[in-house]
Amino acid sequence: MHPTPAPYRFHAFEVSYFSAKVRPALRYKQLWFEELRADVREVERLTGLGFIPILVTPEGESWQDSSEILDRLEARHPAPPLLPRTPLQHIASLLVELYADEFGVAPAMHWRWGQPEREASSRARFAAMTGSEELGRRFADAMVRRRDGVGATPAAAPALEAHTHELLAALSAHFSAHAYLLGARMSLADCALMGLAHGHLFTDLHTRQLLLETAVPVVGWIERCNVPCADRQGDWLADDALAPGLARVLGVMGRDAAPVLLASVARFEAWADANGKPGEEPPRTVGWLDTRLRDGAFRWSVRSYTPWMLQRVLDVWRTLGAADRERVRGALAGTGWEAVLDTTPRHRVAKRGFRLALEPL
Repeated sequence: MHPTPAPYRFHAFEVSYFSAKVRPALRYKQLWFEELRADVREVERLTGLGFIPILVTPEGESWQDSSEILDRLEARHPAPPLLPRTPLQHIASLLVELYADEFGVAPAMHWRWGQPEREASSRARFAAMTGSEELGRRFADAMVRRRDGVGATPAAAPALEAHTHELLAALSAHFSAHAYLLGARMSLADCALMGLAHGHLFTDLHTRQLLLETAVPVVGWIERCNVPCADRQGDWLADDALAPGLARVLGVMGRDAAPVLLASVARFEAWADANGKPGEEPPRTVGWLDTRLRDGAFRWSVRSYTPWMLQRVLDVWRTLGAADRERVRGALAGTGWEAVLDTTPRHRVAKRGFRLALEPL
């Protein structure tokens, strides 16, 4: 265990999508931490925002935003490593994170809130989790209102379910051959995907049954991520390789998610052209995108956070030399993610404290 003067304090919920992303990293890094059932008023006092999880350092500094939390943990505690530095595995990890953080919430919210019996089960869980029927109802009502904004509408239900089944099949095939996404060691990619896989699908009654009946290798991976035993793990695949099974997983993700994310970023760019001012915080959402997902209508709230997540990929991509770019592009051919690498945003979204801000390129 890494010695620290006091424990990290992790404000989270078991059913929280982004709590499930951070929790395995804390265990994998073998950090001394105390998990606290989140109190939204305390979270707002510490960050000015009502979003979880947050991580309070032993020195009393509050970190909010799962991606920044993992970045800072990696910088402070680089061993064992979470983020590969070789070009292909680094980019692949960030693409999984982009998918999970920005698109994966759509199937997650559909499976939790998209049918009356699943909503009833989730409401009961929220009441038990908070210890208050009234508070649980308020949290559940907020999630139901958010459901349509992330694309989990009734019209999109068939496409989201087809996407989920295809993704679980691809993951099951991969985890039948490899312990983790990049080989025999956990990575950022595994943590990112745990939000969908564990935070929602495995903690909810109906979808846990789905996993146990159709995707047992995925359940095994979830168990390994939650109890990572880092000193017993192996290595990422040698020579910066991606397993064929992971290429299939990336294809399921990219072919459905990449067009939606790129269209959303384009809509944000148009908003910023007309309304954005450098240094100012953009609204969290800037309108709606009406597009298609597989054979169905897909309506998506355009979020200002999506360009920031896309930049995490592009910032690394732009540091690569020509030979590395060619190899990465070849490995991702046919996955749908190539168009993301070709994107050149006209606006940059920065982080200032806990908030976003536009800044000139």
